[in-house]
Amino acid sequence: MKIIFSEKYKDKESSILKVLDTFPEGGITLKEGARNTLKIYDIDGLKINIKSFKIPNALNKVVYRFFRKSKAHRSFEYANKLLSKGVGTPAPIAFIEESNGVAFKKSFYISEHLESDLTFRKLIREPGYPDHENILRQFTAFTYKLHENGILFKDHSPGNTLIKSNGKDYNFYLVDLNRMEFKVLSFEERIRNFSRLTPKKEMVAIMSDEYAQRTHWDRVKIFNAMWSATEKFQEKFHRKKRLKKKFLFWRS
Repeated sequence: MKIIFSEKYKDKESSILKVLDTFPEGGITLKEGARNTLKIYDIDGLKINIKSFKIPNALNKVVYRFFRKSKAHRSFEYANKLLSKGVGTPAPIAFIEESNGVAFKKSFYISEHLESDLTFRKLIREPGYPDHENILRQFTAFTYKLHENGILFKDHSPGNTLIKSNGKDYNFYLVDLNRMEFKVLSFEERIRNFSRLTPKKEMVAIMSDEYAQRTHWDRVKIFNAMWSATEKFQEKFHRKKRLKKKFLFWRS
């Protein structure tokens, strides 16, 4: 077993390892899916999130054992890197990996629990949400900051940014961190990074306007490129859903 804790949380190590023994039954479940399970625990007054990644397939058991960092390891590493660049994310506590001699098994990423006021998804579902446009513009400014810092968050989707309100100012925190690149971003990569966020044209119009202001690029060019990338993603997303539905129909 590989166990890596941040120095700040070393005093919590034994308590956290104990709750891992009861992970399937314990804690408050926030999410339980095919790929991972997320739970909240209270450790001596400290609220933490424990994310358990499913045991990978046969090939990835070997890949994660010898050739590639696990999702938990990457989440921990990227969280520390984001914080070093002044980008918000729940404080990383530890990552833990279980393996035998040749095969990778379970892994866990542990961070502080952060109570948010909303995620980007609420802005999609509630167009009348208070201060909607201001939040959207500040979110776009936050994304611009990511890009300027050479951060490509590949899972930049509606549920993966937690938003906390501070009056008319908003703070943004990235979660689900295991897919990132750190490099100088091209124009196409910057624009495509918005494509998974919303199917609503009016929201894309606001984001493209704010991004054009930040970059001093042509507004019309930015909007057309951003909306085109969004349409392509939506088309691909819905085609995939239709194929999955057909597959499930023929299996039944």
